Amino acid sequence: MPNNALDALDCAIVDLLQQRGDIANVELARTVGLSPAATLRRVARLRADGVISGVHARVDPERVGAGLQAFVLVVLDEHDEDSAKRFAQAVAQMPQVLRADAVSGADDVLLHVAAAGTAELQEVLRALPRIGARRATTMLRLGPVKEQSPTPLSPTPPSGAARR
Repeated sequence: MPNNALDALDCAIVDLLQQRGDIANVELARTVGLSPAATLRRVARLRADGVISGVHARVDPERVGAGLQAFVLVVLDEHDEDSAKRFAQAVAQMPQVLRADAVSGADDVLLHVAAAGTAELQEVLRALPRIGARRATTMLRLGPVKEQSPTPLSPTPPSGAARR
C-alpha cells in the first residue's frame, strides 16, 4: 500500500506506533478514537500491506558494550548482481553491522557498525575485502546531531475531494 493511500486514522495510528511502539492497543484505540477491535484490524492491515514492517526497541549500543560506532563507505570489487548478493549475504551474517544500505555516487554501500572497541572494528574492516569490497572508507561516529525521527505521514484526501 503506497503512503498516499493512508487515511487520517491510519496516519494517526502509524505516527503513534513510530513514537511508542510499546503502546497498548487499548490506549492506541482511545487515542485515535476507535474501538480496540477496529484499531487491531487496522494495525493488522497496515502490517499486511507492509506499511508497518515491525516494531522494535531502540537499544543504546554504549550501554550494551558496543560503544564504538563507525560508518563505513564501501566500493565493491565487482558490480554484477551476484557479487552484490554475496556481499549482502555476508554482511547480514556480521552482528556488528547494524545497517547496510546501497547508495549512489562513488561508493556502493554504507555500513553502520557498532563494535566493543577498535580491535572488533578492525576485524570487521579486515573481513570486507574477503567478501567483495575493493575499498572501505571508515568514519568514526562521534555522537548524534539528530536522532532518528518518525517517517513523515500525510493522509490522502478521499477520492473526488478537491486538492489544494
